[in-house]
Amino acid sequence: MTYKTIMPELNVQSGAVIALRLFDIAYSIDLLKAESLWMKKVGGSISRSRLSSAPPKALKFDVPPVLLPLGSVSLPVGSSTLSASATARLYDFGVIAIALRVPANALNWTDYTYLCNAVDLAIGPNVDTQVWNLLVEKIRTVLTPAMTRPNESPLQEDHLIAVVQKWNEPVKGVELTDLVDLIPLLTGDSRPLSEKNRKDLLKQQFSYFEDDLVVVTWDRAFIYEPYSDSDVADILEVANAQLLEFRYYDQLLDEELPRMYELVKEARRATNLLAPRRFADLARKLYTLVAEVTELTEKADNVLHVTEDVYLARIYMAALEIFRVPTVSAAVDRKLSIVRDTYAALYAEASGSRGELLEVAIVLLIVIEIAIALLRHAV
Repeated sequence: MTYKTIMPELNVQSGAVIALRLFDIAYSIDLLKAESLWMKKVGGSISRSRLSSAPPKALKFDVPPVLLPLGSVSLPVGSSTLSASATARLYDFGVIAIALRVPANALNWTDYTYLCNAVDLAIGPNVDTQVWNLLVEKIRTVLTPAMTRPNESPLQEDHLIAVVQKWNEPVKGVELTDLVDLIPLLTGDSRPLSEKNRKDLLKQQFSYFEDDLVVVTWDRAFIYEPYSDSDVADILEVANAQLLEFRYYDQLLDEELPRMYELVKEARRATNLLAPRRFADLARKLYTLVAEVTELTEKADNVLHVTEDVYLARIYMAALEIFRVPTVSAAVDRKLSIVRDTYAALYAEASGSRGELLEVAIVLLIVIEIAIALLRHAV
């Protein structure tokens, strides 16, 4: 079995390693209020995110998220301490995406790969580090008044993005997989992969010009972009934000469904006089749950509108598939359907029980009237 040879003379002149971690911190965030609070209490330059190269009509945010600067962070990476610039992006459906960007300049490919893996080992998803929590707490301290129903959800999403902007010599994107071995960077594994797994891992490749390349995997991505264009990284972040939001509501519905079944049983055990009210109250609770989940999942589903930019649209749709966003979204829809059906059944039972009580009341009134009439006649 033959593996591609790493070309030692091919060096990364300019690049970065971006570690993303996303948190669901609230039901929703008032972005206008968040901007005002941040400017008042922290200051600095904040902005509404937009894709830098895509025309606004081709690909745009439904509600542009707010980008906040968080300053520099010291990261213990291996035996060194590196400086990373930190930013946070706020989405109106309650998700924040924190990015730590570690510059990578004048490194040969082996050292660049080592840096990517070292960053992941230092602050990746399987590492108990306070860096992320401190940054989240900084955001919460300032922006809690702009949040609707803040939460402490343990759910998180992570993604590592390796970015190269310039090599030490001209390189075509299609040549890169022959000139450098992307596998250790995309997997974090030092052991050689089977040929089939190598092909599968490199399957999702995208290029628009001769001198760019994007490779997307489940938890990592490689981006060669010589024009300092951040659109692909932003799109990967959006896909991760959507995944986190759908995972949150999938878990929420998993917890609510057993509770819902118990409440239905309790309502049905109630006496006939109390049953209509119990059914109606429970139906209202379920309707509220359905309305809230539907509203937020629709916001997450429509965060990015793709119309004319075919290249970015392909990357976006591929990322959604790789991250299993449609699968989790479909699971949420199925569970919402169960809740809707239960709501409809409870509403029907409540209406039926009220009808029965009304019929009983009418019969009783008729009997009372007959009894009064007979008593009067007897007297």
